[in-house]
Amino acid sequence: MDSEKKYIVRAANADDKKYATLITEEMASSAEKRGTGIARRSPEYVSKKMEEGKAVIAVTPGGEWVGFCYIEAWGHEKFVANSGLIVSPEFRGQGVAKEIKHKIFELSRQRYPDAKIFGLTTGLAVMKINSELGYEPVTYSELTDDDEFWKGCQSCVNYPTLMSKGRKNCFCTAMLYDPAKKENKVTTPEPEVKVVVTPSGNVRRKKKRHFKGNYKLFERWIRYKRYVLLKGKKKEDLSQNGRTPVKKKFFFF
Repeated sequence: MDSEKKYIVRAANADDKKYATLITEEMASSAEKRGTGIARRSPEYVSKKMEEGKAVIAVTPGGEWVGFCYIEAWGHEKFVANSGLIVSPEFRGQGVAKEIKHKIFELSRQRYPDAKIFGLTTGLAVMKINSELGYEPVTYSELTDDDEFWKGCQSCVNYPTLMSKGRKNCFCTAMLYDPAKKENKVTTPEPEVKVVVTPSGNVRRKKKRHFKGNYKLFERWIRYKRYVLLKGKKKEDLSQNGRTPVKKKFFFF
C-alpha cells in the first residue's frame, strides 16, 4: 500500500449508504476469521444508522472505504454501545481503529450526554483504546439488561457459555464509561494503598491497581478470565462424558 495514502474520519451521512454492503460483508468475514460472532447487521440497518447521523466512517479523498463504526442506544437511551467497529484489511495496523473509536465516542457523548457508554470485547487493542477514553472494566450486571442487546450475542460461538453463566460472565471483557462518575469525580487523589481485612481477621495492605494505561494488567486479566471459563467448560464436558476431572494447580505471573 502507498504510505502516502490518506484518509478522513468523519460522521457518516446518507451519501455513504453506497458503502453499506461492503461494510457488512467485511464485518461477517472478519468475525468468521476470528472465530467469534457479532450481531449480524444488514446493509439496510447500516444505511439507516448513516442517515440518522449515528455512525462514523473513514474514507480516502478518492472515495475508498477505510473503516466504520455505529451507535446503538439501549434501555430507553440510558446505555449506549459503539458497535460494529471494522477496518478494511488494506488499512489495518495504521491506527485507523483508534481514530474511529475516539470519533464515535465524541459523537456518542454529543448525542447522548447522560448515557453510559459500554462495550464487550475480547481484543486487547480495543481495551487499550477504551481505557484511554475513560472506560473501566465492570461486571456484566452493570451493563444494560435490554434483551434485544443480548440477542446480538447469539451469533457468537461463545453464546452457550454466556447463557450458562446467566448472562453474568463470558469470554468478553465488559467496559463502561459512566459520565456521572467522571463529572463528579473528587479531585483529591485516592490512596495508592488500600487496607484489606482477611476472613481470619488479619490486616493486609495492598497496592492499588489501576487499569488505565496498565496494559500488562489487562493481559493478565484476559488470561485469567479465559482460564477460569475454559476450566469450567472442561469440567462440564468431562461430567457429561462420565469422567472425573483431575485437579491441577496453575500459577499466573
